[in-house]
Amino acid sequence: MNAAQPSPVAPGQRIVALDVLRGFALLGILVMNIQLFAMPVQFITFNPLAYGDLTGINLAVWSLSHIFADQKFMTIFSPLFGASILLLAERLEARGQSARGIHYRRNVWLLLFGLAHGFLLWNGDILVPYALAGFVVFRFRNMRPRRLVILGLVLLLVPAALTLLGPLSPEDAVAAVRSDWSPSASKINEELAAYRGGWLEQMSARVPGEIEGLTGGLLFWAFWRAAGLMLLGMAGYKWGVLTAQRSGRFYAGMVLIGLSIGLPLATLSAWTNYANGFAPTYSLFGVGFQLNYWGSIFVSSGYIGLVMLATQRGWFGRIEGRLAAVGRTALTNYLLHTVICTTIFYGHGLGLYGSVERWHQVLIVVGIGVVQLAVAPLWLARFRFGPCEWLWRALTYAPGWRVLAWRGQGP
Repeated sequence: MNAAQPSPVAPGQRIVALDVLRGFALLGILVMNIQLFAMPVQFITFNPLAYGDLTGINLAVWSLSHIFADQKFMTIFSPLFGASILLLAERLEARGQSARGIHYRRNVWLLLFGLAHGFLLWNGDILVPYALAGFVVFRFRNMRPRRLVILGLVLLLVPAALTLLGPLSPEDAVAAVRSDWSPSASKINEELAAYRGGWLEQMSARVPGEIEGLTGGLLFWAFWRAAGLMLLGMAGYKWGVLTAQRSGRFYAGMVLIGLSIGLPLATLSAWTNYANGFAPTYSLFGVGFQLNYWGSIFVSSGYIGLVMLATQRGWFGRIEGRLAAVGRTALTNYLLHTVICTTIFYGHGLGLYGSVERWHQVLIVVGIGVVQLAVAPLWLARFRFGPCEWLWRALTYAPGWRVLAWRGQGP
């Protein structure tokens, strides 16, 4: 490839700590997403009483998931996307090349991937909000870290304020979400029948769900949170926080402060939501939502500090390379979650939608994680990129549809 032509990052140029953190976050995201794959009801993570058993071991699984996973791993993944924007721009501009065109072309393809993913496979897609937020936050990449943090926190305040202050009339707000919050038996049965059917039958439920996610979900939640966290990620990258460049004492402080504040908030959220019967006025439009929303940011910072500390000290041992391999193939593995889970739960596969209890879902998550940790290093031993990463880079970097070489061993 011509030296003057923009090109993707070579395997040997990658920052291992970023890849390890990305792999850790990618595997953790499925802990919450599995519920959306396996069970009906749009608000199932907010109102677990809407469908399925919530006693005994299933209640324990929901509680632990809420405390340790709900919003926590997305809150790691989003800053990493912001850091990747800076990393891309730095490396292109260091070669005397413009990053703007590459960034926007890259995001256009991510947007198209997300739309295809959401409408054709699973309406829980997060790629579209990431792409749209990425278009906006790119212009702030040269801002000082402190200002990035301030702006990021302002954006994070938007969905919190909309949720807490938006419904000036609580009765109207509850009425607007009631059919999705606690759907009737007939509505649940319609969704069960759709997803237990073939691919075309699933479209009757998937398309309306995706449209709703791209309208209300995007405007009131996903865009603001993703953009705010990306800006925090840019600041974290500039300060060396996300690349294991800070001291062990610094990261130990992140762990202590993040978990000591975040876990009590998330625990209080789980307990009070349950005590209030998951009423929408409390769990969506009230304190129950706010506790976990802000608690997740502290817990995630604690997780980041722990992963960076483990990377510095070599605590991961042999699994570090496997986590990094999953992180290097994050797009492929994220989409593979969809392929595997829809095959397990939807009618074109095993058709188990709505019939797998929460504690069994955890076993599936563990199984998928083990497979991805095993397969990702084997793939990268022979290929430069994951298959979806290769396609994304080929479309971004190869003008005239020239094929981007993808064979060759990793680092």
